[in-house]
Amino acid sequence: MLQDIEPYLACPHCGGPLALDGRTLRCPAGHSFDQARQGYVSLLPGDAHTGTGDTAEMVAARDAFLAAGHYRPIADALADAAQGAAGLVADLGAGTGHYLAHVLTRLGGELPGAALDISKYALRRAAKAHPRIGAVVCDAWRPLPLRDACADLVLNVFAPRNGPEIRRVLRPGGRLLVVSPTSRHLHELVAGLGLLSVDEDKDRRIEDKLSPHLTRTDRAEVEFTLRLSRADAAAVVGMGPNAWHTAPERLAAALAGLPEPVEVTGSVLVTTYR
Repeated sequence: MLQDIEPYLACPHCGGPLALDGRTLRCPAGHSFDQARQGYVSLLPGDAHTGTGDTAEMVAARDAFLAAGHYRPIADALADAAQGAAGLVADLGAGTGHYLAHVLTRLGGELPGAALDISKYALRRAAKAHPRIGAVVCDAWRPLPLRDACADLVLNVFAPRNGPEIRRVLRPGGRLLVVSPTSRHLHELVAGLGLLSVDEDKDRRIEDKLSPHLTRTDRAEVEFTLRLSRADAAAVVGMGPNAWHTAPERLAAALAGLPEPVEVTGSVLVTTYR
């Protein structure tokens, strides 16, 4: 809930601390932000643009796909890497809150979780994904609406990574867990449906962007096989970047040519930084 993460929030305009007054967050400078009835609060500055956020259709596809358990090995590996966290868990690019909720459940205790995303459609679901999640609309490429050194753990699953801001909000000794696809991830669908492929240099590019701010300390490769129906395959296409680049008519024709079920490789890296 929003009150669980109130002590960690900062005003997006002045950086001052935010305090919850009923359903409104206020800072000492007088800036105020009302909680939406769906449970999230928007801490976007006034000139922000949300055009890059997931649409309602993308969020519905992701929710259905993840709820079916297809990416459970990823969620379990993330929760394994998160063990030992003892404070705020912030998920940058949290989407529906699926992974954050899984990590909080596995960690147990009373740790709070902050779901940060630019899509209000995603955060409507994240706000209800776990009793200790507070959902905040923000832009990953701008100063995050979190106080300095407030987070014990930051999660980043298939999402943008702002190295300087992640470093700022992590406490000394805090960790960042990054989940990124390898070039083998979903390669059967990439070939069969003509989807965007994962750059083989992606891991190096992530390292280059984060290494000036954080130190890589551990890495695990998670590889598994999914057995997907055509509807599942359509959902995995519709929930990610391919939704912006794939013509519906062409996708429908390509999906009709897939075997059912189709066996697909899941392949990701779970990398720990301090």
